[in-house]
Amino acid sequence: MRPYDLQQLETTVRWKARYWVYLMLFLLATINYLDRVALSVAAVQISADLSITKVQLGYLFSSFLWGYTLCLIPVGLLIDRFGTRYVTAISMAVWSAATALTGAATSVGAVIAARVVMGIGESSCYPSAGRIVREWVPSRERATAMTIFNSGAYFGPALGAIVLSWLVAEAGWRVSFAVCGAVGFVWMAVWLRYFRQPEHTTWLPADERRTIEKERETTAQARADTPSIGLGGLMRSRTMIGLMITQGCNAYTQYLFLTWLPNYLQTERGMTLLKSGTVMAMPYLGSMFVSIALGMLSDRLLTEKTIESGRRRTLVGAVMFGGAVILFVPWVSSVWIILGLVTIALGSVATGNALNIALLGDLLHSKADVGRAMGLLLIGGNVFGFLAPIVTGYVVQATGHFDAAFAAAGALLIMGALSSWCLTRRPIRARAAPDMRIEVPPHHAGS
Repeated sequence: MRPYDLQQLETTVRWKARYWVYLMLFLLATINYLDRVALSVAAVQISADLSITKVQLGYLFSSFLWGYTLCLIPVGLLIDRFGTRYVTAISMAVWSAATALTGAATSVGAVIAARVVMGIGESSCYPSAGRIVREWVPSRERATAMTIFNSGAYFGPALGAIVLSWLVAEAGWRVSFAVCGAVGFVWMAVWLRYFRQPEHTTWLPADERRTIEKERETTAQARADTPSIGLGGLMRSRTMIGLMITQGCNAYTQYLFLTWLPNYLQTERGMTLLKSGTVMAMPYLGSMFVSIALGMLSDRLLTEKTIESGRRRTLVGAVMFGGAVILFVPWVSSVWIILGLVTIALGSVATGNALNIALLGDLLHSKADVGRAMGLLLIGGNVFGFLAPIVTGYVVQATGHFDAAFAAAGALLIMGALSSWCLTRRPIRARAAPDMRIEVPPHHAGS
């Protein structure tokens, strides 16, 4: 091998060292959603054991979001104050213990209590990831890193649909929760052993550390003398409100499928537990690869100037419009075509979620506000997500079908696309800049 080729190979290998952090983030999201979907996979068995109605099941599906949503802002502030390493590890311990204890519940109230505590623990996941991406990832790779992380939210349910369906069928639903809880503690041990900030990570090559430190901020972010605008400033930002609405419209569809898809396949399509688990895994796996591919495409298409001007919003809106194909489900009878539509919708939602978080990173100037901004973004998402399982429970009990639930999800995806295109045209920074516009060439302004 020529010296030049050897040097290129060495550079390529070193450049990939930060991908270990991307992998840990992917596994963080995978475990998060594996624990969430455990209840959905075992819902029929739990309902039979504890005599739960459809409406009660809707509230049970939604219960982890109660603690999750309430703690997003406090956890975001903790992350901004103390960093991600220990906050993330403690949160993992809390939600993994709560997940394991769900298997010991003997009443609906006990299951709800365990799920609420699980939600409290899980509230750090996305704010931590947002902060880690801002600290570890060059700005030109944000969408790739976020889609890798967020794809875990779809790999987790796919893994759960197959593995947990088998585990519930063979060993019972209580054992499945214990296994899920144990996995989280293994991840936590590896995290505490190896994760540090780039400046203090011994396994990170020096040249890659310099690249990360130099390129993790855009030029506008690096040169901006922008102090923290605080929670109040974020809440007054029209851009922040638009990002929250977009996240919410995505989250509604995500939680509809996460909580009710196994039940839909078993009760309306007559599938067995094991078959429904295998079938459910297909759209989740498909959406994971679609999301990563579109995230990488987003990074390739955008330059630093277009990132600074928020042009990522164009693809956010486009993929959400694509996800609105879920509107056609009520008029389709073939289960395979329905699964195709669900795959497209899930892939669009996965990509939309990740790109919307990356867009927040593009438009937010002060790194000191990342944790609380992510908390606000996820509150927007989870207000809608909180409603999805409950509304669906009432709709299904009243009509006996899921048609209206799918129609509502499609309509919200269209609304989210319009929100991204129309409301996220200005950066999020202090009022020191009166017109709130980034200084870019005229043909980029207002894009």
